[in-house]
Amino acid sequence: MKQPHQEGGPTSIRLAGLSAFPLTPLRDDAVDERAFAGLVERLTAAGVDSITALGSTGSYAYLTPAERARVARIAVEHAGATPVFVGVGDLRTSRVLAHVDSAQEAGAAGVLLAPMTYQPLSDDEVLRLFRAVTEHTDRPVIVYDNPGTTHFTFTTELYARIAELPGIASIKIPGVPADPTAARERVAMIRAAIPEHVTIGVSGDAFAATGLNAGCDAWYSVIGGTLPAPALDHPSCSGGSGPGGCRRVTTTCTFVGTVRRTRWKSTRDCGDRRAPRSRSTVLPAAADPGASPTPSACRSST
Repeated sequence: MKQPHQEGGPTSIRLAGLSAFPLTPLRDDAVDERAFAGLVERLTAAGVDSITALGSTGSYAYLTPAERARVARIAVEHAGATPVFVGVGDLRTSRVLAHVDSAQEAGAAGVLLAPMTYQPLSDDEVLRLFRAVTEHTDRPVIVYDNPGTTHFTFTTELYARIAELPGIASIKIPGVPADPTAARERVAMIRAAIPEHVTIGVSGDAFAATGLNAGCDAWYSVIGGTLPAPALDHPSCSGGSGPGGCRRVTTTCTFVGTVRRTRWKSTRDCGDRRAPRSRSTVLPAAADPGASPTPSACRSST
């Protein structure tokens, strides 16, 4: 149910800096609430700018509505003053709206929406989905462009159409071109097509430095959900002189020895969810040692 807008409330949040995407640990095919709460507390203590639960890294597509609602509530309860955004994607619009309600009831600052599909979707169908959500809630909505899992590719024109809807706060784009000039041109093209208040966030951690230097406002980070302190130390997305408060960086691949051992190849080859799983196995503080960080039915994600 749509809640009235309050000036200075959740809808006024500007999405920028480092948004950390934590795993949803499982034990015996059930959400390990204690381990997940520990992950969220670790992110808050590190000082990330926001936390996004139930992204692809959080395995939202594999969880029941009740599990998703519970994960949203735990995230908000343990995040303190750190804003929490919650993934609400599903195959049916009615289910998406139910997830929006659960996220809102949990106290989430906003929602993250990917156009999940079995049959191919048209641009108009995706626009109608986002319109339905923005008419349903006053919470900020992040457009989640993740063709690696949804098999839907946004055009710049569709970004522009969706960004005109009230409540759209940010667009989470896939990795930018590796060439810095091409990356700047790509970000500039998106920026020219959307309203000024809608931020652009880069995803795909291997592209983070290039995307931030190209003008992205935010870094939607998988590694930040497991190793928040090194992620903050290098792009320092809570301060600096670059776009979105992120100072210029030349690499995102030399955080710590642990990451070098895991290597970015695991992200490219296995998807953004499996890579942090391998990292978390050597980080006792990142997840409860007895927990399985992701469901056994893993699929590649970006």
